[in-house]
Amino acid sequence: MNRIHDIYRPVDERKADYNEVERRLEPAVIREQVSRCMNCGQAFCHGFGCPLGNLVPDQNRAVAQGNDKLAYELLSLNSDFPEFTARICPAICESCCVHQLDEESVMVRQSEKHIIETAFANGWVVPRPPAAENGKRVAVIGAGPAGLSAAVTLRRRGYAVTVYEREQNIGGLLRYGIPCFKLNKAIIDRRRKILEAEGIRFVTGVEIGTDITADYLARSNDAVVVAIGTPAARDLKIPGRDLKGIHLALELLGTQNKLLTGEVPGVTSRRGADQSAVTEPRREVTPGTLPNARGKRVLVIGGGDTGSDCVGTSIRQGAISVTQIEIMPQPPETRSPSTPWPMWPYELRTSSSHKEGCTRRWDLNSIQFLGKDGHVTGVEVETVQWEMTPEGRPLDFAPVPGTKEVIEADLVLLAMGFTGVPTDHPIVQQLALAQTPRTALVSDPARNVFCVGDCANGASLVVRAIASGKTVPLA
Repeated sequence: MNRIHDIYRPVDERKADYNEVERRLEPAVIREQVSRCMNCGQAFCHGFGCPLGNLVPDQNRAVAQGNDKLAYELLSLNSDFPEFTARICPAICESCCVHQLDEESVMVRQSEKHIIETAFANGWVVPRPPAAENGKRVAVIGAGPAGLSAAVTLRRRGYAVTVYEREQNIGGLLRYGIPCFKLNKAIIDRRRKILEAEGIRFVTGVEIGTDITADYLARSNDAVVVAIGTPAARDLKIPGRDLKGIHLALELLGTQNKLLTGEVPGVTSRRGADQSAVTEPRREVTPGTLPNARGKRVLVIGGGDTGSDCVGTSIRQGAISVTQIEIMPQPPETRSPSTPWPMWPYELRTSSSHKEGCTRRWDLNSIQFLGKDGHVTGVEVETVQWEMTPEGRPLDFAPVPGTKEVIEADLVLLAMGFTGVPTDHPIVQQLALAQTPRTALVSDPARNVFCVGDCANGASLVVRAIASGKTVPLA
């Protein structure tokens, strides 16, 4: 039996709306697929792959046997938000599946999605308040995946938990970075109701460090958890950066998501075809909303997941063309010898957005932005030649003489990752937090101040942020 690769709605259908691109696989199909999960002597998917330590073989066995309730109970032992990871996790567990040694991995992520959505449909997902209160209070700063994870973990230990979020809604990058066509925001709202029923209090639209000082929270609570992510996006400080039409990726992604969820007023909705568990209308981007790809030649600088999200969003907004460039070399089509099994493979990845219509190019370094009348018209780039390690990983690069060219663009989106937490960030200053050389925040257990997620570990995956949030050392 082969792994199923056709897991998306048809291209022409999905790129015309903002509904989730993945189609729901029938339960019989899921059961057949997870029956491929062998009874491993050493389950690398569990012990080596999943940051949460999910009991993948046990869950899959329960699904294959038709016992979805048992599968949910097993999944819930380690995973508090499987509805998030089942949609956006790159499935590290699958990269180290034993089946990778001779064929293709088991569909673990789709199995997880089947488990959690079946559980919601049957009313098995219910609030789990603590058995007893311990009389202590904790303030969590940031309602992204790490903050939510810390809040759930501490609440179940009996703490009174209040989560502070500067945006109008919870979720962090889950809500304001990940496009709706990958994660329907109603999924976050559904989980919020459960968290509130467990006794977690959310205070949104309040910026800690400005509206309320962080040191006040430290004085008025028994502990503070800092989960602010990595606020500083990597910019591209080359000539012409001040031209209009050049934006950081989250400016596009966050604006579009706010339009879709109604945070931007005065936007009409239009229902589209929806294959997800919770429906969400499409709302058109209004003329004049910035940034906006409608009718423009879009250039995305940065080849990672955020860049891919910009590609899919630009296509849905009505871009004339979308080009994505990357300074790194094109990865190999299959697993590089530099990352042997069971490591996360260095290899070419093509997203659902790429398949919707995008030109991808590698080995290009951006030299300067070009413009006319104060607005960007293109980017001058130059081909680079990479020196590779013996195993096939990029090591260093040098420009190739005579290869400069101009890529025309009306909208440039910078999707080059995040650099950490600025040293002058109010929370850093007010809590007198130490930082690593890479500006990650360092916990101060002596004062019961704990840092989790990307702000403590550097920009990484949602599943790792969730795992980090569970590690706050408060009994």
